[in-house]
Amino acid sequence: MGFDDGKNVARSDGNEKYVVIQVVLTEKFIGTGSGVKSLTNLQKTINEQAAKGYRLHTITTSASGSKGFLGGDKIQATMIFERLD
Repeated sequence: MGFDDGKNVARSDGNEKYVVIQVVLTEKFIGTGSGVKSLTNLQKTINEQAAKGYRLHTITTSASGSKGFLGGDKIQATMIFERLD
């Protein structure tokens, strides 16, 4: 699993009003913007939750280190989804 593949989900019994999910993204060091794989992973996570009846309530990002020389920075996107009733 690479940095772009990381996803953490808070423990749940599957019936919570809110769900917290953290996706790890990689900022490209050479070139511009985030890698396409990072954006695709983020989009996939949002769509998976929408299909389960949740809407994106809040999203925050934070820098959390580097992959090393010419590797770009690691960014964590923490999302809170709210179940639609």
